[in-house]
Amino acid sequence: MKNSTLTRATGLLAVGVIVSLVAACSGPGTDAGGSSGSASAGVLSDSTIGATIAKLPQNTVGEVPVTRLAHGLAPPTNRWFSGLVFGEHPLPVFPLPLSFGLTDTGFTFGLPEVTTTPDTITGGNTPSVTIDAGARSSEITAYDDASVTIAHKSESGSTLGSTVIAEGSPLVSFTAAKKLTLKLGQKFSPAGKGVYSAKVGKTTYGLRTAGSLSKDGSGVSLAEGATATWFPVPTDGTLSAVAAHAVPVTAVKLDYTSGASTASTTLEYSTATTTDTLIATLPHQQKSMTTPACTLGSFPSIYGTMKLCAEKSLSWTSPTVKSSDTLDLGSLDAVQKKDLTTAVTQDVAQTAALPADTYFGGKALYRLANLLMLADQLGDTSAAKTVSAKLSEALGEWTDPTRCKSNAERCFVYDPKTKGIIGLPASFGSDQFNDHNFHYGYFLYAASVAVSHDPALRTKISPVMNLLAADLASSGDSKYFPDRRGFDAYAGHSWASGYSPFADGNNLESSSEAVNAWNGLALWGSVSDNSALKKEASWMLASEAASARSYWTDFDTSDPVYADYTHSVVALNWGGKRDYSTWFSADANAKLGIQLIPMSPASGYLGGDPKRIAKSVSEATSGDYNKQFGDYLLMYAALGGADQAKSALATARDLPEKFIDDGNSRSYLLAWIMTRR
Repeated sequence: MKNSTLTRATGLLAVGVIVSLVAACSGPGTDAGGSSGSASAGVLSDSTIGATIAKLPQNTVGEVPVTRLAHGLAPPTNRWFSGLVFGEHPLPVFPLPLSFGLTDTGFTFGLPEVTTTPDTITGGNTPSVTIDAGARSSEITAYDDASVTIAHKSESGSTLGSTVIAEGSPLVSFTAAKKLTLKLGQKFSPAGKGVYSAKVGKTTYGLRTAGSLSKDGSGVSLAEGATATWFPVPTDGTLSAVAAHAVPVTAVKLDYTSGASTASTTLEYSTATTTDTLIATLPHQQKSMTTPACTLGSFPSIYGTMKLCAEKSLSWTSPTVKSSDTLDLGSLDAVQKKDLTTAVTQDVAQTAALPADTYFGGKALYRLANLLMLADQLGDTSAAKTVSAKLSEALGEWTDPTRCKSNAERCFVYDPKTKGIIGLPASFGSDQFNDHNFHYGYFLYAASVAVSHDPALRTKISPVMNLLAADLASSGDSKYFPDRRGFDAYAGHSWASGYSPFADGNNLESSSEAVNAWNGLALWGSVSDNSALKKEASWMLASEAASARSYWTDFDTSDPVYADYTHSVVALNWGGKRDYSTWFSADANAKLGIQLIPMSPASGYLGGDPKRIAKSVSEATSGDYNKQFGDYLLMYAALGGADQAKSALATARDLPEKFIDDGNSRSYLLAWIMTRR
């Protein structure tokens, strides 16, 4: 399974071409953050999606902030650089190893100083180097899977020049659109032919350019088309060695595969020359990367030590996580199956009215889907019939494309301004495009189980379910959706905030619900016979799970960045900081639990070192599971070994109902633990 995307969104977007839920081939494109692709079996076209979108009410539900975006580009919500695009004033972003910010007249950047405390790891905006281009405004004119191009405009609106930044690139390059002189906030001195340097604090910054430096080192004159490129020098590297590869990046091309044991990611950093450029690698990439020439030094980062390479591309792999909606009950004995059958009957009877929003409503559908899966396996036809009817009815309401014309709940609208699907009523800022993958992952999972049980349901619910899939994972020249909303190929995980109105960049709290989204998406690809979608979702599933372990639940504590950090999990990761905190609770159980929910059949990726699991559970519970997420904490504890699973099962049998999450049930809780023993 392989997919290659030359992912460059520009302000010259052509509409009416192919939308693919995953690109079928590589090639240049001027798309909405997506890839060039050709139609093939199982790939949806804009015309197919458009027919359903036309039936939905067209409504911009939430207030859209001021946008600095060239005409024709799909609004890049849920991106690492969204703070540059949305809001009254641009906010700092973090194309690691750098921080970067726009100013009224130009831009700033720097190498963040990383500071660790018992509860936080910070490396915020560091405006060490400032460049005044004489601009009066800026706008994003192109973006792709890792890079962003920013045009700096004069008072008349003409372009003075453009800046390119990219994740993994320590370079900031400015190319002049006309002859001009850049004013530098720091004085640079000659350090070789076309190379200059300045010491700011503890960091040496280099400048490579064919332009001319002023005598006092405070200005660079550029001819039309000339480029100035800045970069930090590692403390364990040399200016000359780094400067030799300070070749400006123009775009980044994504290529990925999804196989039986591993999923691979390759990012090709395009340049105008054949010389290798600089690429900085993160810990999750270093575990398996095939890039050999990382000998130019290292940079500190909040995510761990980054190694600096001279290469044209960066490749690494992640262990495959098999998508699953089934717990294998075949190994359970008759007594256990009888216990589960009794629990299923009780859980079905205790099912409350389903919530009306996409988050809690989605979780309720997920709960029903797991009850249906258990009832089917246990041969409980009565329970299966009851649950199937309830699940089918609920999905039928949600997937009626015209329902929002006469109802304000359990339905979807299309936002033509921000280009996405919004469920009504909005919850947790979903009308601001927050958390769409969390919400829609539950729907996709539930729909997949429902269709597996009743294939005839597929025809009815597919049109709208395909829109939810497209909202998360379009890939191609779509006029309706951005490409892979929120998924960051370089970081290997998604971002939760739609408009990212934060000085610390975008963020992700619930790594496990992000993993659940791609599990649901892969399952939907299977039942809807969309092999291309399944390939893409499987790649994202493997990547997200690997990053979840690397930066949320199972990070390498030997890295110096964790020297003073006292916890075994990080609950909330940002572009510029990492916190042992959540949006909703200060309790330790919440900080671990939000990395576990909803403990789907695919959650085995959370397993690992039993001692690490025991330490995390101990800090979260102090031996008492009668608290929020107590059910998920028991399920996680069961990953620690047979004895831990036995103990967890005994506790789970008597866990008070109020500590079983609304997306869970006692029968599923027991079944999940039983299948770990």
